[in-house]
Amino acid sequence: MLRVLVTRPEPGASRTARRLQETGFQPIVLPLTETVALPVDAEFVTGDAIAVAVTSANAVRHASNEVIAALAALPCHAVGARTAEAARKKGFSSVLEGSGDADALADSIAMALPGKAITYLCGRVRFPVFEQRLEAAGVQVRAVETYDTLPVPYSDETILALLSSQPVDAVLLYSAKAAAAMQLLAKRPALQGAFEKTQVFALSARIAAPFGDSPGKAIHVAPQPDEEALLALLRVMP
Repeated sequence: MLRVLVTRPEPGASRTARRLQETGFQPIVLPLTETVALPVDAEFVTGDAIAVAVTSANAVRHASNEVIAALAALPCHAVGARTAEAARKKGFSSVLEGSGDADALADSIAMALPGKAITYLCGRVRFPVFEQRLEAAGVQVRAVETYDTLPVPYSDETILALLSSQPVDAVLLYSAKAAAAMQLLAKRPALQGAFEKTQVFALSARIAAPFGDSPGKAIHVAPQPDEEALLALLRVMP
């Protein structure tokens, strides 16, 4: 049975672990990051915005009830199915569900709302491309940071005990921050044996980028930035 390291934060980590077990893998849950809510003044989240954009379900989950109440009447453009589901559960009455690709969402909003203003619920740690793409198209973006992503420190002893001192066959990476943390872990002298032959499965090329200078490391990038595509890659792991 192939041993797969799950590095995403909870509650997603346990959900992914269950999916792996159901398909015959042995999941090892080791969240390398955690998400924490940030304080936001609800009086300043709207301005002249006529819509809301969300590229991460965490941005909605960590938004306060006051922030959601200030925005819930506006149409919410969600990047994909899971983010759209989170927006509906939080109370958005009109949710437009994207294909799962942030660049495509930016293009769609730019086409629908040229010259208008939107509120972007997001994390403090994020790629700037989404906002840059919208602003280049004349869309005014008010970024409202509802959460931060922080590294989770582990001792060598803790990780070795979790791994039962056995090698890991594959690691799933969902964020650039987790990828950077994973690369540092794999370089620790006490852990090199456990990760020497570990194959890397990343949600996107940006996330896989930290492993570009890792000689001999097998890197696999999902063809679409969603978990279904990532796990499909894992199922045909060489």
